[in-house]
Amino acid sequence: MDNKKIEQAVKMLLEAIGEDPDRDGLKETPARIAKMYEEIFDGMGKNAKEHLTKVFESSTDEIVVEKDIQFYSICEHHMVPFYGKIHIGYIPDGNVVGLSKLARTVETYARRLQIQENMTVQIAEDIMKYLKPKGVIIVCEAEHMCMTMRGVKKPGTKTVNIVTRGVFENDENLKNTFFRLLEV
Repeated sequence: MDNKKIEQAVKMLLEAIGEDPDRDGLKETPARIAKMYEEIFDGMGKNAKEHLTKVFESSTDEIVVEKDIQFYSICEHHMVPFYGKIHIGYIPDGNVVGLSKLARTVETYARRLQIQENMTVQIAEDIMKYLKPKGVIIVCEAEHMCMTMRGVKKPGTKTVNIVTRGVFENDENLKNTFFRLLEV
């Protein structure tokens, strides 16, 4: 990440909207934004391999669910936040992953310019690729600031999408079990 370029761009943006980037309240804003971008775009160019290959042997073939994984991301269309929760279920095939690793996988994909639909697919595909479960199901629900603070201005509107892979794709009983577990 090129912090100097970010600082220059922020200064130009401030000037473009009619602000004085040299006034007291804004003097350090370009540097603060560059530092913030290091954090919120930390997932750029990464995948979740490092998180999903640290596994533990397990003989269970029952569904494992981690729900309410909160995330914050930045919409690639308007560069404003979208945020919400992701729920992940998977059926192990000899291995389970440490619970924090699923949350770290979510962070890998949330910390970049993103759209919700792609983020959910990327998480599911990396879980299948690196953990190699029998199947995975992911539900993502998010509020998008591009709908809340601009445009249609409908705060509280949630966008929900579901991605299934492996045994979850055609097994309605497994899907229903997952959804019941989300209600617990």
